[in-house]
Amino acid sequence: MFKFELINNKKVLKSDILKGAQHFFTTRESVVTPKEQSQLQKLCNENINDIANYLGITPDCIIVPEQTHSANIAVAHKGSLYPQTDALILEDKDIAILLNFADCTPVVLYDTINNIGAIAHAGWRGTAASIAKKTAEFMIQNYASKPENITAVIGPAISMKNYQVDKDVFNKVSATLEKKYTDYFLADNTTGKYNLDLKTVNQHQLEELGLKTIDKCEYCTYDSVDVFFSYRRENGKTARHSAVLKLIK
Repeated sequence: MFKFELINNKKVLKSDILKGAQHFFTTRESVVTPKEQSQLQKLCNENINDIANYLGITPDCIIVPEQTHSANIAVAHKGSLYPQTDALILEDKDIAILLNFADCTPVVLYDTINNIGAIAHAGWRGTAASIAKKTAEFMIQNYASKPENITAVIGPAISMKNYQVDKDVFNKVSATLEKKYTDYFLADNTTGKYNLDLKTVNQHQLEELGLKTIDKCEYCTYDSVDVFFSYRRENGKTARHSAVLKLIK
């Protein structure tokens, strides 16, 4: 279940199933990435300081990759740059990771036994490349994580009713699933297009890997544009909300 909490009187969204690590999704109030809305820069500067203080670190210990809708995964280290990286693994308890979103699907992963985590950025390209699943597989292969010990939190993203794609995109995304599901798409027979639910696709990808504990946020960024940012709703001229993760020592 998701609920709003406050950081310096500004809303962030959390899942109550992820225990053992600090995590949240920022909102319009707690935004830290202005992108095309440069007038938000001052607010973003204030918020990043508030978030760093809340996490008990300095702002330079918050690691942010250069997201390009790739399927590249890296381990986060302080002082390193991450070009063309859309998933970060977190093993260092003295830093935090932050990835940005505005309709794409944020997936936060946390191994409750080994105390490591990750955030993946899954737009349709990332979802078609199974980036969230591959990030969990990275944890399994490199940290001896077991699927049943990995908690997944799928954050706010655009909903199926507001996200229509062509057949080529639908085929690429649906090809990532081993089973035939009927709950992640609706076909529009008049146009040959499909309404696609990327949150549910990512959920099924992780379930097929063996994850048991998954919390999927019902907030649609397109419909909840008063709370989050929506690239489609705002015609690309928008800031970003963020997924944040820090391990507890």
